[in-house]
Amino acid sequence: MNIAFVGLGIMGSPMAAHLVRAGFTVVGYDVSAERLAALAAIGGKTASGVAEAVAGADVAITMLPDSPQVEEVAFGEDGLLAHAKPGLLYIDASTIKPETSRKVAQEAAARDVGVLDAPVSGGERGAVDGTLSIMVGGRAEDFQAAREILGHLGTTIVHVGPHGAGQTVKAANQLVVGGIYGLVAEAIVLLEASGVDPGPGMDVLAGGLAGSRILDLKRQSMIKREFAPGFRIDLHHKDMGIAVAAAREAGVSLPLTGLVAQLVAAAKAQGHGSLDHSALLKVIERINS
Repeated sequence: MNIAFVGLGIMGSPMAAHLVRAGFTVVGYDVSAERLAALAAIGGKTASGVAEAVAGADVAITMLPDSPQVEEVAFGEDGLLAHAKPGLLYIDASTIKPETSRKVAQEAAARDVGVLDAPVSGGERGAVDGTLSIMVGGRAEDFQAAREILGHLGTTIVHVGPHGAGQTVKAANQLVVGGIYGLVAEAIVLLEASGVDPGPGMDVLAGGLAGSRILDLKRQSMIKREFAPGFRIDLHHKDMGIAVAAAREAGVSLPLTGLVAQLVAAAKAQGHGSLDHSALLKVIERINS
């Protein structure tokens, strides 16, 4: 099976690598020559553009920053839909607006191209380990066709509904993740201000009802103020905008989501956009300084 993979960043590169190791023919494209070289070094093939990557592909996967990039790749004159062969299955793993996913699916259907919106959760660690959680929107038959491929990328793979549903579930995921990061940050600030060693304190929290994947993976690095990006504040800021917009479209009030969105916006405004989203701790510290 030939797979085109467009977008070889922090998440896309290890995902594409898993597919190469699984024996698929993977043709990758990215704007970075360094990332293309890394794919070639492990046995993948590279393309000079989207059209070349998609030519002859049975499946195309994109992992891109935001809706404008997805629309450019999908709808461009030299883009995916213009050069896809009939019967192509297009899996978009980007985190974008639900309405963009629905728009792509509608245009693709006219070209006999199946589409799934399949955003992922688990960060860089999950991408590297192949343990991502993947929430999939689209037709049930396309989901079944993609199941084997997705199984090489994640361990929790769920068909959550029609086109756009995967993106709505991802928005819910991101509001929860942002909220947990904010509360973990506040717990660290409270412990330190009270003269309690946050190391043992957070170890106890991680083993109790307050335990979470974030506490498991990030409590030590947050205590040490190590914020190397696994998922950047800039991207979480974009995702919180999607969550707030989704709430407005659904006609519901999510007050805690609104507060978390403002904290993430503050992190970006304070110049922390390139840091990991655990850098919300910097915002809580600044409030208390």
